[in-house]
Amino acid sequence: MKRLWWFVVAAFLSLGAVGAHAEDEAPDAMVKRLSNDVLDTIKADKSLRSGDLKPIIALVDSRIMPSVNFQRMTASAVGPAWRQATPEQQKALQDEFKTLLVRTYAGALAQVSDQTIAMKPLRASPEDKEVLVRTEIKGRGDPIQLDYRLEKTPGQGSGWRIYNLNVLGVWLVETYKSQFVPEINAKGIDGLIAMLAERNKANAAKKG
Repeated sequence: MKRLWWFVVAAFLSLGAVGAHAEDEAPDAMVKRLSNDVLDTIKADKSLRSGDLKPIIALVDSRIMPSVNFQRMTASAVGPAWRQATPEQQKALQDEFKTLLVRTYAGALAQVSDQTIAMKPLRASPEDKEVLVRTEIKGRGDPIQLDYRLEKTPGQGSGWRIYNLNVLGVWLVETYKSQFVPEINAKGIDGLIAMLAERNKANAAKKG
């Protein structure tokens, strides 16, 4: 199962650089175009497949985060306690969670080879503000289910932004929520922040 989680990284990357066309573009068309773009980029750029975190972190900060509702993603993973957290605690949670995701999945990029994206029919109405885009990753072995939950943001810079991912029937946010909520219940928000920081420190030491 762990070897398949590189698709989560591809999913984040596929929503990077949502351009000026995003406002008028259908969500499934956007996912298809950007997913194909990022697979080509990963295949061509050895630095993204080397396990070196620097280019991946730079890519996350400059291209991915502006196109993901990461606050909603973090808040959903934290659960009801998010509303009681101070702005400083919320920022710390987002920073540590982002670091955890990047470090967890960086090495998996090396597994990208001949994969392609197959889109499934979009079941949505034009007026929908939230949609589920279903895809399959095809390559070696059986096809891999990869679904995106996206929301349409209003106002300037509007467009579709991701807030959850489903890999093989497992939702990313719910997976982390099952880890985070017991930690909060036992040790509070600061306890969760400390746990994430410690895990990130351990992951960094492994890389070193």
